[in-house]
Amino acid sequence: MGSSPAPFPDIGRKAKDLLNKDYIFDQKFTLTMLSATGTEFVATGLQKDDLFFGDISTLYKGQNTIVDLKIDSHSSVSTKVTVKNLMPSAKAVISFKIPDHKSGKLDVQYVHPHATLNSSIGLNPTPLLDLSATIGSQTVSLGGEVGFDTASSSLTKYNAGISFNKPDFSAALMLEDKGESLRATYVHTVNPTTSVGAELIRRFTNHANSFTIGSSYSVDPFTTVKTRLSNNGKAGMVVQREWRPKSLITLSAEYDSKAVNSSPKVGLALALKP
Repeated sequence: MGSSPAPFPDIGRKAKDLLNKDYIFDQKFTLTMLSATGTEFVATGLQKDDLFFGDISTLYKGQNTIVDLKIDSHSSVSTKVTVKNLMPSAKAVISFKIPDHKSGKLDVQYVHPHATLNSSIGLNPTPLLDLSATIGSQTVSLGGEVGFDTASSSLTKYNAGISFNKPDFSAALMLEDKGESLRATYVHTVNPTTSVGAELIRRFTNHANSFTIGSSYSVDPFTTVKTRLSNNGKAGMVVQREWRPKSLITLSAEYDSKAVNSSPKVGLALALKP
């Protein structure tokens, strides 16, 4: 529903994307192909230091069902089945991984015009339970999440947040890490080609503060340049080029001023979609 608030994990999402998305300091290759029946095939390879990881996945989208099957280089098979319109304004997702028999999980999302509810339960004898909810609208929303471990009868997490969104800016305030840290984010769209953002984190346990500022600039309709700078002395940059429709080449680099004896991190990602 268009006026419904975003799910709790999406509070502060614009700042997270501006400051973190596409900053990849490894070598990654993705090939996506679409069959005549609408089934999507994706092959991914990731070179991380001297290790190589890969997977092949298929994605089928029916009228009310989405099936995602993935096989990785460690011979693990991951399956996720999404059933939409399970009941009015609700959908369910069942996921599991073979051979991990304890990996099964059931997620249910319910969307109301002024509220969004997400629940998750592990499909095993001592499951982890997660529950999150937001109320409000797309402009102003307030939410929280809690996690419970039935094996130890203890809370694994409890966080809360509030967000305020307008077409040209987005601000969020999050109480995280079981109340031990406070995160404030802000993103401002200066004009259609330029956005700037900042993130400030206050940790109450050691009274430490950290901040990151960043920007995104569209050089032309096909090229985007992103930058970020943190108070820990790290500076990063991303250059992304859409060299053909839906096919991207992304170059990332990061320099750590406190690690003068180390070389800057450099990453390259190539995504092809014929």
